[in-house]
Amino acid sequence: MMSSSTGAAPKLVAVEESRRFMIDCFKAVGVPEAAAVAQAELLVAADHRGHFSHGMNRLEMYINDLKINSTDGGAVPKVLKETPATAWVDGANGLGAVVGNYCMDLAIKKAKTVGVGWVCARNSNHYGMAGWYALRAMEHGLVGMSMTNTSPLMAPTHAKTAALGTNPLSLGAPGANGDNFLLDMATTAVAVGKIEIQRRKGAALPDGWAQDPEGNMTNDAELGFKTGCLMPLGGSELTSGYKGYGLGAMVDILSGVMAGANYSTKVRKWTHAGADSAADLGQVFIAVDPNCFSPDFAEHMSDFNTRLRSSEPTDPKKPVLLPGDKEANNMKSVDAAGGIQYLENQLNTCASLAERLNIAPLKFNA
Repeated sequence: MMSSSTGAAPKLVAVEESRRFMIDCFKAVGVPEAAAVAQAELLVAADHRGHFSHGMNRLEMYINDLKINSTDGGAVPKVLKETPATAWVDGANGLGAVVGNYCMDLAIKKAKTVGVGWVCARNSNHYGMAGWYALRAMEHGLVGMSMTNTSPLMAPTHAKTAALGTNPLSLGAPGANGDNFLLDMATTAVAVGKIEIQRRKGAALPDGWAQDPEGNMTNDAELGFKTGCLMPLGGSELTSGYKGYGLGAMVDILSGVMAGANYSTKVRKWTHAGADSAADLGQVFIAVDPNCFSPDFAEHMSDFNTRLRSSEPTDPKKPVLLPGDKEANNMKSVDAAGGIQYLENQLNTCASLAERLNIAPLKFNA
C-alpha cells in the first residue's frame, strides 16, 4: 500500500469498491458491461499488487479517450489471419484489456492444442500491466509472455528525443502449488506512471530515470514529466543503458512491426486529456505448454525459485525475492488492512470524475 504522509488514519478503499467505481466510470461513457468489467478488473489488479502507476492512475486517461472517441469502448477484436499455432488480430481500436484478453485466450487455446500459441494484435490501445496476460496463461498451467509498444517515451542511447516507448514485457512461469515466477518490466528505467506518481507525491526522481530537453539526466519530476523522455533500462551508456535500448527495440519489432501496427515515432503521443487519433498499438501474446519439453516443469520451476530465494542476502532484513513476490506480498498487506490506500490527489481526481460522470463516488472503509 502507499504510505500516508500525515498522522491521520488512512483512507482505505476496498478492492471490490475500487472495481465498482471503475466499472461505473466506464459504463457512464457508453462502454458495454463486459468490456467495462474487463478493463476495471485489470486496473484494480494493478493497484491490488502495488502497481499504482497502471491502476486507478490510468482511469482518467481511458475515460478521456473514450469521451472523444479515440478509443471504441464497444469494439470486438477479429482474426485477420490464422494457423494452428499463430493468429494475427485486428483489435478494432478497442480497450486494451478487451483486445489483450481476447488475444491471450486465443494463444492459450492454441497452446493447449499444438503446444504453442503466438498471437499478434494491431490497432489496440494501452493494455495496462503486461503481467496480467502472463497470469492468464499461468492459470492454465502454461508459460505466458506478453509485450506491447507504447507512445514514444524512451530516448535511444546518445539521443535527446524519444523514439521508443516504455515497451514492457512479461513472463509468467507456473511452479508447483502456486509458487509462480512473474516478471513484468518496462524496458525504460521505469514506466512513465512512476514519474507521474513521484509528481503526485511532489518527490524528486532518482538518478537514471529521466532526461531534460537537452538530454541530460534530471531529478525534477515536473520537468521529467513535461519533457517526456525516459532513460532506457540501465540509465546512461556508462551503466549499460544501451541494453535497455536494445530490449525496447526488440519489443517494438515483435509487437508493432510484426503486427503491422504503428511503431517507434509513428505511435501518437498520449496525454491525460486524451488523444485526437487512434493509437494503433502493436502487442504480442505467447502461451507455451511446458509439458511439450522436459517433464515435471512445475516441480523444477519451484526448485529454481527456491534456489534464488535461498541466496544469502546482503542485508538479513531484506531477503532475496523472485519477480512477483513483492506483488504477492502487497496483495496480502492490502487484504489484511481491508483496502487499498490511494494518494490524496488520486482520490481528488476520482471525486472529480464521479461528479463529471454523475456516478456514485468512491466509498471508504469505516
